[in-house]
Amino acid sequence: MLARRAIRERIWSRLRDVAIPDSRFHMRFSEFIPDFVGSDAALRRILDDARFGDVRHVFVTPDNSLAGLRQQLIESGTSLVVSTHGMARGFFWIEPGSVPRGEARFAAWLDGLEHFGKPLSLESLVALGGFDAIVTGASAVATSGVRFGRGHGFLDLEWLLFRELGLVDDTTPIWTLVHDVQVVEEELFPGERDVVLDVIATPTRTLEISRQTPRPARIDWQRLMQTEIDAMPPLRELQRALGLA
Repeated sequence: MLARRAIRERIWSRLRDVAIPDSRFHMRFSEFIPDFVGSDAALRRILDDARFGDVRHVFVTPDNSLAGLRQQLIESGTSLVVSTHGMARGFFWIEPGSVPRGEARFAAWLDGLEHFGKPLSLESLVALGGFDAIVTGASAVATSGVRFGRGHGFLDLEWLLFRELGLVDDTTPIWTLVHDVQVVEEELFPGERDVVLDVIATPTRTLEISRQTPRPARIDWQRLMQTEIDAMPPLRELQRALGLA
């Protein structure tokens, strides 16, 4: 844990040279994952990937670096699910064709998402069907596919939630979009709770990951404090549905 924290902080120091400040969090990378200079080139690498061309229903995290991707998906009529910041307001769905022409850029940001999107209960999330792909931002990512977020583990929890609901499985592809300075070249091995990625897209290269271990499949409720669960409505809803609360 200490080693990962040191790597994350080292990457954050490099990221300051290329990051685009957030309107609320400025350069406090422990609070958000920033957009960066050259993200459009990394985005093009994802959109040009033949595997991504066939996706029809996608989960994308709310990171600033993925606003351009969310805009492209909205404009192309792709079914898009996005989590709110910290999962504090659950998930929203942008239904294909629901965003008026010229408003996709606004809808791609969290304020626009809540304006144009539909809030999802777990039942309505399941009714949409399984995800064809997941795209996430990252504070840092190792060439082994081990991802570092802001240190709160939200993607890991989202993945486990989706897995419990049958919306993803071990073959569901996960892309990340990062700047080259965010790629960790040291050899890092995934822990039992790590959701290993499949593809890393940067402004200059695409890295394919050969996953050797399965991704986690079940939420270990004993590892979660009830205050954490209560702060994330989808987790609380699942806990109650399973009769654990």
